[in-house]
This record gives sequence, C-alpha cells and structure tokens, in this order.
Amino acid sequence: MNDPIRKAVFPVGGLGTRFLPATKVMPKEMLVVVDKPLIQHAVEEAAAAGIEEFIFVTAAGKTMLEDHFDACAELVTALKAKNKSAELKMLEAIAPAGTRFSATRQPEPLGLGHAVWCARHLVGDEPFAVMLPDDLVLSGTPCLKQLVDAYGRVGGNLVAVMDVPKAHTDRYGILDVESDEGTEGGLASVRGLVEKPSPAEAPSTLSIIGRYVLQPAVFDELERGRRGAGNEIQLTDAMAELIGRQPFHGLRFAGTRYDCGDKVGWLEANLAFALARDDMGPAVEAALSRTGFARSTNR
Repeated sequence: MNDPIRKAVFPVGGLGTRFLPATKVMPKEMLVVVDKPLIQHAVEEAAAAGIEEFIFVTAAGKTMLEDHFDACAELVTALKAKNKSAELKMLEAIAPAGTRFSATRQPEPLGLGHAVWCARHLVGDEPFAVMLPDDLVLSGTPCLKQLVDAYGRVGGNLVAVMDVPKAHTDRYGILDVESDEGTEGGLASVRGLVEKPSPAEAPSTLSIIGRYVLQPAVFDELERGRRGAGNEIQLTDAMAELIGRQPFHGLRFAGTRYDCGDKVGWLEANLAFALARDDMGPAVEAALSRTGFARSTNR
C-alpha cells in the first residue's frame, strides 16, 4: 500500500520577466486564463487529485498569491448585502473546504530544485506532489489526478511527460527510457534523467512537464546543493540520483499542455479553455470568426 499524496508544493518565486510590464507588480501566477488566475487553476487541479495541503514557495513581492486564497470579510459582506449568491459561491470555491494553505520563502533564486528544498520542513517525511502553475493542462481527467492514480499502481517517483521536437530538448528535463508503453496514459520506465541536453546529446524527446509525484528522499539529494545546468540546483539532477533506488516512471498524460510562461502559450490557453466551456465556447468561436474575417479584409 503506497502512502497517500496529501501535500503539493507550488514553486512560485519567479520574477515573470517574460510578461513585463504586466508582472512588474503582479505575480505571473496571477495572470488570468479566462476568469481564473493560473495559481487557482493549479490549486483546483491539485484538489481534484486529493491534495489537502497547498504549500507555496514564494519570494519578495508575492503576497498577492496568499491574499487570493485568504478570506475577505468586506467583500463577503458586500456580496451578501446585494444577494450575489453566484459570486459568493465563486469565492467559497477559491479555497476548497477541508484544505490548508501555507507559505515559505525562497531567499535566493537558485533554481527549481532549491525552491522545492525550501519546502522540506512543511512537507516532512512523506511523498508529495510538485506543480508548476506555468504549465496548464486541458484534459478530461486533471493531469495531477492521472499522476496520483498511476502512483497508486506503481509507487515510487513519477513525472508527467510528453514528446517535444528534437530541437527543443535543451529547454526541458529529458528521460533516458528503459521501456515505454508509448501510448496516451501509458508509463515509461526511467533509467536516467538529463536536464536540458543539447539535441545531439538528448537520450530521447520525452520531456518532463510541471507535474511531479516525489518521495521525500529527494530532499536528501537537494540538501547537497550540487549545481547543474545554468549553475542552478536542478530538481532533475536530484531525481536522477533516486533512479535504481526507488521505482521511477514517466506518465504520458492524456490532455494538452499549454506553456503559460510564454505569451503565445498563454494566449493559446485562454482560447482553448474558453472554447471548451459550454457557457462561452460558442460566443468565443463566433468572435474568432469575426476577427479572422476582419484581419483578412484589412490586410
């Protein structure tokens, strides 16, 4: 019987420079996709996977993230006075019932591995999830739930993976695969991990996206403080040290991933998530049709 995954770590200390000037004051995780901030999309996905405790690894200027999930008595009172029941339900849904939020600081931007290490005292000695809000996945079954369900079958460490173009391997952690079911929802057995290899040196094109289920032993490896790609403490390098000691798999998740750390990826996510909604999909499709016509006639 594998220990349950109850806690999720959200490394949210980045500066979001690719979205300046929008992110000069506002954390990039508060960028909205349709009508919810990226961090709320991530928290809802985690809650759907059974996560009970949400741990934010923040930096200076990120208090807006914590405020978003905190109670706002003044707003609640105003909505009640105006009988805004639908809006009240939206507020209640932001922080799911029976869950807990906590935060810790990453004092220096020393990489993803260092950010995860900063959460070690809040995670404790139990398996946990890591979620990168920049990676947004549109799927029937939430991506993290797919990962947690797979963990229930095989245990150990798991990462969500997808194939990327060979030319882009130097942007991702890449799997060295021992065996691969090769189908959506299938598992790949991992014999090695390489952080951002050049296309010529990449062992495969199977890349890690921002969803992980990890054993607490990874903290021991991160504690060593070894620097990797970009002279940063890389989570991929620490995970690689666990291979052979614990089961390690990549899950070919079902769904479409959008890189919301990129402006075009964020715009694509807005369109995809809006089109997928019954309450606005047809109207958005009509608006896109009108926009396309206007562009073609104004060129």
